[in-house]
Amino acid sequence: MTRIYNSVRIQTPIEQVFDYVITPGNWPQWHPSLGVSGATDHSLEPGEQVTEEFRVAGRRGRVVWTVRERELPCRWAIEGRVQGGGGTVTYTLTPYNSSTIFEREFVYAMPNPLLALLDRFLLRRQVEVESVETVRRLKNVLEERSKVLNPLASPEQPSWHSNGEAQ
Repeated sequence: MTRIYNSVRIQTPIEQVFDYVITPGNWPQWHPSLGVSGATDHSLEPGEQVTEEFRVAGRRGRVVWTVRERELPCRWAIEGRVQGGGGTVTYTLTPYNSSTIFEREFVYAMPNPLLALLDRFLLRRQVEVESVETVRRLKNVLEERSKVLNPLASPEQPSWHSNGEAQ
């Protein structure tokens, strides 16, 4: 199993971050989604599914995600199945003053030993780079949105951590 973890502090209230990240229609704005279909226009509840077309580490594919957990507004987990493999994405959110610490964990297994070896020496690094970029884009999108929705809010120093540690 491979585990990719990232965290970022977003200058947006936790409820707004939670609702935004668990609404699949928003994913293409910040995530490597090429498109989503199914239940995309609302924040998903346990048992609901969405299909995502993706490009990760140079590979294109399609995954069907099923929501496994939703604890408002702190935690959301989805389980996905792709041809021969699968994974779980978990979002954990923690309020921090008027901002949010957003944590993203992606755990996946490769379907055979050859791909597991390729993942260990090549693919994982690319997935890590793309994951850092994904949370960076999320931070930018949400903070820009917050400025538009609440232009009088006082800006704080941005805090983004590529080492996976939220401070």
